[in-house]
Amino acid sequence: MSDPSRLPFEFHPLPLPTRTLSSSGVEIATYDLGKPGRAGIADQSVLFAHATGFCAAVWAPVTDQLEEYRRASLDFRGHGLSSIPAAGMDWSGTAEDVLAVVDALGLNKPFGVGHSMGGASLLLAEQMRPGTFSGLWVYEPIIFPMQDSGLEPTGLKIQDISSSNPLVASALRRRDTFPSRSAAEQNFASKPPLSDLCPAALRAYVEYGFEQLPDGSITLRCRPEIEADTYRMGARHSAFAHLGEVACPVTVARGHTKFPGPADLAPLISQALPSSTLEEFPALGHFGPLQDPVVVAEAVQSALAAASAGL
Repeated sequence: MSDPSRLPFEFHPLPLPTRTLSSSGVEIATYDLGKPGRAGIADQSVLFAHATGFCAAVWAPVTDQLEEYRRASLDFRGHGLSSIPAAGMDWSGTAEDVLAVVDALGLNKPFGVGHSMGGASLLLAEQMRPGTFSGLWVYEPIIFPMQDSGLEPTGLKIQDISSSNPLVASALRRRDTFPSRSAAEQNFASKPPLSDLCPAALRAYVEYGFEQLPDGSITLRCRPEIEADTYRMGARHSAFAHLGEVACPVTVARGHTKFPGPADLAPLISQALPSSTLEEFPALGHFGPLQDPVVVAEAVQSALAAASAGL
């Protein structure tokens, strides 16, 4: 993990989003972070996809370090400033959000960077429309083997997760209102899991992940019931069965494996992909991209260079 003195405390505010129409009539908040701000690869674009419960802005501490590329990000359906689907949070919809943003921004074979649900959604999007991406860097994507595959990681019961995901209950209990942004930031910084986030990522989450109410208090934009439904659907998509169809190079990254969780899935996902590298960050947890944006930006840059060299 980076020296704490290297971790950013501030981030560049996002530009005003545009609205992109996705499937089921959902409107996606789309952030075009602009063309390269310094000499770099002008024709290479990078699309960033966030994890469940978060929003596009939490990637800002990473995107700020990759100014040699055109960068874009999105709020998935039900998250941030995007609208809520009437039919629930099926993950095929989040993949369709990705494709809608690629088309709306005119991104030509972008490189995709995703965290957790965001990583899974990028892979699902590539499966839906092969050749969309030049390459992918995905951190602990939520992609479970089929229950009858015999590939269940030790300590991780896929049947239990599919039927009674503990994250669902946790989301439904989540505190969703605070008297102010500073109160929310102090609360999250004082206890895990969000105390793992670097200061800039936590600030971005509080700034963009909450809506201010008329009385000055703030409330979550990703409502607890939407977060719960997203978790509920996370073990029910079929991305794993189609990983062999993903032709672009993919780096599957993971943090430590101190506890059973998404990190245990990463080697299985990497092995099932035709062109994949497994990258390990033993000092980081599941929130790795939000913990150490410096080391993650360096890893993304290396993966981008490797993908470009292979074109």
